[in-house]
Amino acid sequence: MSQTAASAAVAPRNVAEWNATEVARPATAPSQFISFAIGDDQYGVDIMAVREIKGWSEITHLPKQPDYVRGVLNLRGVIVPIVDLRCRFGQGLTEATPLHIVIIVQIGSRLVGLLADRVLDIVSLDASQIQPVPRIARGGRVDFLSGLVTIEGAMIALIDLANLLAQPSGDDAENSGGDSKSSVVASRR
Repeated sequence: MSQTAASAAVAPRNVAEWNATEVARPATAPSQFISFAIGDDQYGVDIMAVREIKGWSEITHLPKQPDYVRGVLNLRGVIVPIVDLRCRFGQGLTEATPLHIVIIVQIGSRLVGLLADRVLDIVSLDASQIQPVPRIARGGRVDFLSGLVTIEGAMIALIDLANLLAQPSGDDAENSGGDSKSSVVASRR
């Protein structure tokens, strides 16, 4: 069979057949994440949850909030709580400067700002590249992670936004703002 005849036998002849061919293919579209740094550690969040990235600006502090909730920001009339990820991961408070960034993400129906040191890149990857967080490291603090991925020799810890605002239980509740290191975050560059 000639190459033209082979391609004609496989190629759809009309729009309905093109659509049917698309539906029949497995969904292997890569996922995209915004990668960012907290110190030397790299993290990522699903790009579809990111609404905007802005520079650090002054916020309004609220009383009786967990240490990791730095306060709120008025973003064009919407009050957005700001979460200090360094503190949330048990690594102490961030000394925020104008060089820091706030990644505004949507978690469920609300906007939340994530305080980080700097944005690194947009990373495309297949779901098969995501490795589970090791079971030995599972605990209150690393439940914030949905997986680990290595890109160009650097490990990126993917944040599970749905669990990020969950209250820790048991011993973790007492130590949520401490200086202890998480068991697994991301490898050093």
